[in-house]
Amino acid sequence: MTDDLEDDSYFERPREGGGFDSSLIRAPLSDLPVREAIVMSASDTVTDAMRSMQREHRGCVLITDDGTRASKLVGIFTERDVLLRIVDRGKNPATLPLAEVMTPDPDVLPVRSTVAYALNKMCVGGFRHVPVVDEEHRPAFVVSVRDVVEFLVEAFPREVLNLSMEITISQRNREGA
Repeated sequence: MTDDLEDDSYFERPREGGGFDSSLIRAPLSDLPVREAIVMSASDTVTDAMRSMQREHRGCVLITDDGTRASKLVGIFTERDVLLRIVDRGKNPATLPLAEVMTPDPDVLPVRSTVAYALNKMCVGGFRHVPVVDEEHRPAFVVSVRDVVEFLVEAFPREVLNLSMEITISQRNREGA
């Protein structure tokens, strides 16, 4: 992130139909509807991580050496890692330690970051989940794209939830969500 975000003109660009509320993206990450992160050890198995992710409806697991929030963050394991590093690779997730397939030393955000910094980090890095750490680099929580979208919908419920059917939605048969 560059210091250009400190320039107020960056936040004051008008949008069609009205002004831009700069306080929204200057809000601290703690204003987002984030949930406590799942934290596991690098020696835990992929199967254990995937079961925790399914049970808690999360897209990632944060990794510390001992699997506690009291230790420094050493990695992240995401649903994308399952697709790119495990599926069709001949690896048995039941015996595969997270250390072998996690992203080590992931990009993080300090706990004092704003929504704007999180959006920038996600956009520039192509991330759906970014760990948020305290001053000692211990995991505090994870911010996800879903958290930011929920925050925006809550801020603009009338604009988002009361859209007219002006746009024609084409029906296609497709797989997936």
